[in-house]
Amino acid sequence: MEQTALISIVIILGIGIFSQWLAWRIQWPSIVIMSIAGILIGPVFGLINPQEALGELYSPMISLAVAIILFEGSSSLDVREIRGISKSVFRIVTGAAFLAWIGGSLAAHFIAGLDLAIAFIIGGLFVVTGPTVIIPLLRNAKLKPRTAAVLKWEGIIVDPAGPLLALFAYQVIKVLTNESLSASYLLNFFLGALFAIILGYLIGLLVGYMVSKGLFPEYLKSPIILSFVLICFTIAEVTMHETGMLAVTVMGLAVGRTKKYVSSIGNVGHFVENISVILTSTVFILLTSSLTRETIAEVFTLPIIGFVLAMLFLVRPLSIWVSTIGTELTIQEKTLIGWIAPRGIVALTVSGYFATILVEDGYQGASLLTALTFALVFITVCVHGFSLGPLAKKLGLASNEPPGILIIGASSFAVALADYFKQIGIPVLIIDSSHERLQPANEKEIGTFQGEILAEHTQFEIDLTPYETILTMTGDAAYNALVSQSYAPEFGFNNTFALPVRTRNGEKHMPIPTAMKAHLLFSEDAVFTELNRKINIGYQIQAIEIDKKGMIEKDILPEDVTPLFIKKKNGTIVFVTMKQKLIFDEGDQMVVLTNK
Repeated sequence: MEQTALISIVIILGIGIFSQWLAWRIQWPSIVIMSIAGILIGPVFGLINPQEALGELYSPMISLAVAIILFEGSSSLDVREIRGISKSVFRIVTGAAFLAWIGGSLAAHFIAGLDLAIAFIIGGLFVVTGPTVIIPLLRNAKLKPRTAAVLKWEGIIVDPAGPLLALFAYQVIKVLTNESLSASYLLNFFLGALFAIILGYLIGLLVGYMVSKGLFPEYLKSPIILSFVLICFTIAEVTMHETGMLAVTVMGLAVGRTKKYVSSIGNVGHFVENISVILTSTVFILLTSSLTRETIAEVFTLPIIGFVLAMLFLVRPLSIWVSTIGTELTIQEKTLIGWIAPRGIVALTVSGYFATILVEDGYQGASLLTALTFALVFITVCVHGFSLGPLAKKLGLASNEPPGILIIGASSFAVALADYFKQIGIPVLIIDSSHERLQPANEKEIGTFQGEILAEHTQFEIDLTPYETILTMTGDAAYNALVSQSYAPEFGFNNTFALPVRTRNGEKHMPIPTAMKAHLLFSEDAVFTELNRKINIGYQIQAIEIDKKGMIEKDILPEDVTPLFIKKKNGTIVFVTMKQKLIFDEGDQMVVLTNK
C-alpha cells in the first residue's frame, strides 16, 4: 500500500510537469494536456487510481493544494489592473454570477433532468471558473491587459463564492424540506462565512505586520507564509465546510495590499507562484485519473451533452451581456468574456462532496453530479483552451504580430537597432525617462514610452504582452543589471539581455563569469560607448545571407564588423551574446553593425 501511494505520487508529479512542458513546447493549452494525460493513465489504461492509493489523504491533499493556488491568485491581484473597468468587474462577479446560478440551475433541471433541489445546488457551484484553469489559459493567450484582468479577477473572486452558493442552496433546501429546522438554521451559514472572512483578513494583516517588522529571517519568509495559508484554510474549513477557500482568498487580498509597503512580499509571490504551477499540474491529474470508466461513459449521454451546450452557448453569454449593459467593456470584450468560462479543480472536488451528502439525504439523482461536472469541466477546458487565442486575435484583443522586443534606454545605437527591427516587421518599444533622448525614435515613428521601467505603476500603464524579449541598453551597468534581474521572472532568463558598459576609468570589467556571458550582448568590446560612437560616425546595421549550415568563431570576423543577432528562416531572432561561437542554418541571416 505504501509503495503504491509512493509510485502514484511520483508518476502524477512527473506527468504533471511533463504536461506543462509539452504544452509550452507545442503551444497547446496546458490544462487540456493534463486532463488528457490523467484520463489516459487512469480510467483508460488503469495504470493508477490515486483515490484508492492515497485513501483518506486524497481529499485533504487536493483541498490544501487548492487553498495555496487560491492564495497565490488573490495575493497577486492589484486594483490598478482594473482601473477604468472596475464597474464591469463588479457587475461580473455579482450580477453575472447570480444570473449564471439561475441559468445553470434551470439548465440542470430542464435539460440534464436533475431534481430541482439538486439543480439549484449544482447551479451555484457551476458559476466558478477559477485560477487553476483561467490563469494557465491567459498565460498562453497573451491577451490585452484589460480583458485579461477581467477574466483573472472573475476567476479568483468567484472561485470561493461558487462552493458557498452551493452550500447556501443546500442549507435552504434542508430548511424547506425539514419541518424541524427553522429559518434561523441559515444563521449558522452566514456566521460561518463571516468568520472565514474575518479570519482570513486578520491572518493576512498579521502576516503583513510580521514581515514588515522583520520578525523572521528572509529564508523562512516563504515557508512561514505558506504555513499560515494552510492554518487559515484548516481553521475555517473545520468551522464550516467549504469556507476555507473564502478565508484564504481574503487572506491573499490582505497580504497583497501590503506589497505597497513591504517590497519583500513580492519575492514570496514568485515562490508561491512556482508552487502553484506544480500543484495545478498535480491536482488536475489526480482528479481526472481517479475517474471511473462508468463516469466517462455517462458523459456521452444526450442530457449531459445538451446541458453543457446550454451552459456554453446560452447561460454564459447571456449572463455576461446582461450584467455588463452600460459598462466600459467594448462589444469585442463582451464577446470574448461571454465565451470564456472554463471550469476546473474546485468544481470537480466540491461536486463530489455534494454528490455524497445528497445521496445520503435520499436524492438518488445526485449520483449523476460527478459525470455532469466532469463533462462540463473537460469540454469547457478543451473548447475554451483551443479557442481563446484565435478568437482573441480575431477580435483584436491579442496581438497578431510576431513576438516583439522591449528596449530600455534610447541611445543612438538603441534607436538604430529599434529602427531596423521595425523595418523587418518585428514590434519594438523603447522605454526611457528622458523625452529628449526619445525624440529621435519618435521622429522615426518607433514605439516609445516615457517613464521609469522600474516604477511600480509602469506595468499598469503600458501593455507588455506583445513583447517576449527585453534588451537593457543604458550607459549604467548597475541599472542594466537591476532591470534585468527585475524582469527576468516575467520574460524568462533566456529572453533577458543587457549591454556591457565600460567603467569610468575606461577599463573593462573583471573577467565575466561564463554563466553571465549568455545574457550580455554581442561581445566584450561592443560596449555602450563604442556602439554609440560607431552609429554616430556612420556605421549601419545590415544583413548578411548565410548559404550553408555551420559554425563561426567571432574572432575571425573583421574588426569593423560587430554581429548583433541571427534572423532564422522561420523569422525568430537569436541574439549574439559573449559566447564565442555563432551557429547558423542554411537560409539564416546574420545581422551586423558595419561601416560598409
